Amino acid sequence: MEAPGYWDNPEKAQQGMIVLKGLKDEVETYESLKTGYEDIETLLEMGYEEQDESLIPEVQAEMDGFIERFENLRIKTLLSGEYDRDNAILKLNAGAGGTESCDWASMLYRMYTRWAEKKGFSVEVLDYLDGDEAGIKSVTFQINGENAYGYLKSEKGVHRLVRISPFNAQGKRQTSFVSLDVMPDIEDDIDIEINPEDLRIDTYRSSGAGGQHINKTSSAIRITHLPTGIVVQCQNERSQFQNKDKAMHMLKAKLYLLEQQKNAEKLSGIRGEVTEIGWGNQIRSYVMQPYTLVKDHRTSEEVSNVGAVMDGNIDPFINAYLKWINTKPEEE
Repeated sequence: MEAPGYWDNPEKAQQGMIVLKGLKDEVETYESLKTGYEDIETLLEMGYEEQDESLIPEVQAEMDGFIERFENLRIKTLLSGEYDRDNAILKLNAGAGGTESCDWASMLYRMYTRWAEKKGFSVEVLDYLDGDEAGIKSVTFQINGENAYGYLKSEKGVHRLVRISPFNAQGKRQTSFVSLDVMPDIEDDIDIEINPEDLRIDTYRSSGAGGQHINKTSSAIRITHLPTGIVVQCQNERSQFQNKDKAMHMLKAKLYLLEQQKNAEKLSGIRGEVTEIGWGNQIRSYVMQPYTLVKDHRTSEEVSNVGAVMDGNIDPFINAYLKWINTKPEEE
């Protein structure tokens, strides 16, 4: 029997389908692991009985696949935060460096959208500002899928790129920075009171790729929360009212997370959010010249295949972060 009114709400219906799909995937993963374990046992028994060393590579391949699937399932058990199951809203901001930083922002945007595609998640652009010559000055986008925020909360911070810039005629190595903010797409019933007098609401014309109304009406919304200086923007929806509603939704989420952060700082004395997009604040470095290496400075996780990382293979960093953050209190 269906819950009264549940499927009458499109957003709740979609969320329900995502949860059901996630549960189905977990059952299928378990069944796959069980079958894989039995196959490995069978191969080992055959190898011992027949003394057939030619089975060793096959057993090794089966073991590697089993360990990878098992590790991915184990990582899911670490996603126990209050909003880990929610969709994620990401905002990339190019740092100082002009065209080079804007190009780096576009590279990171592609990296996260490729990661989402591989996970079977959907991507929705909420706000987009082109760079003056190339790339992206800033982009806000939402990734929809089970545990999207739980995975992507690891990516919040400053990302540093070192490469020989294609925009530098002298072919010199250059360093660029882009900041990434990540917040959960929290439900509307979040208990946050906002005084209308604390808000400055601006309208502007939408820019970038989008619907047919782009650049024709001032439907895009920018909301500034004066006491905190938090700014949220939305231009993706088809009406000013819808953009304002989504922007308020994001503002409430940011204010809620800010309050949580303040409480955590009082309890444990942890460092607050880093706002400067520059040297010494990066969480991860992507080095393309003179060698290739991506290194996370929090967990020390390293991947030498930069091309694979830029194609969305960021799970090693996400998994390492989840292990690190879940063991960090015990270590301290």
